[in-house]
Amino acid sequence: QVQLVESGGGLVQPGGSLRLSCAASGIIFSSYAMGWYRQGPGRERELVATITRGGSTTYADSVKGRFTISRDNAKRTVYLQMNSLKPEDTAVYYCNARFIVEFWGQGTQVTVSS
Repeated sequence: QVQLVESGGGLVQPGGSLRLSCAASGIIFSSYAMGWYRQGPGRERELVATITRGGSTTYADSVKGRFTISRDNAKRTVYLQMNSLKPEDTAVYYCNARFIVEFWGQGTQVTVSS
């Protein structure tokens, strides 16, 4: 059974930082491209960042320079370091694993507010 379990969300003030984690089980983690997506209130789900099996990364323009995606294949975990958070970053953040088929986590809430 495939599981992607996100953690690390919460309430943070504007300008603050959070680190999201997504622990995978039931897949050969190193074979999968991994990604983070988010869905804000009243908005569609959007891509935040991806990292390939080889470690190449891509980012949405809105988070470039503020967010960093990374992976630890030994721990079967992908991370999203989020710095300089803004209220518009408020969303449910979802982990995604993709290799021929794709899997999703259940999401973790990030709220940026003073």
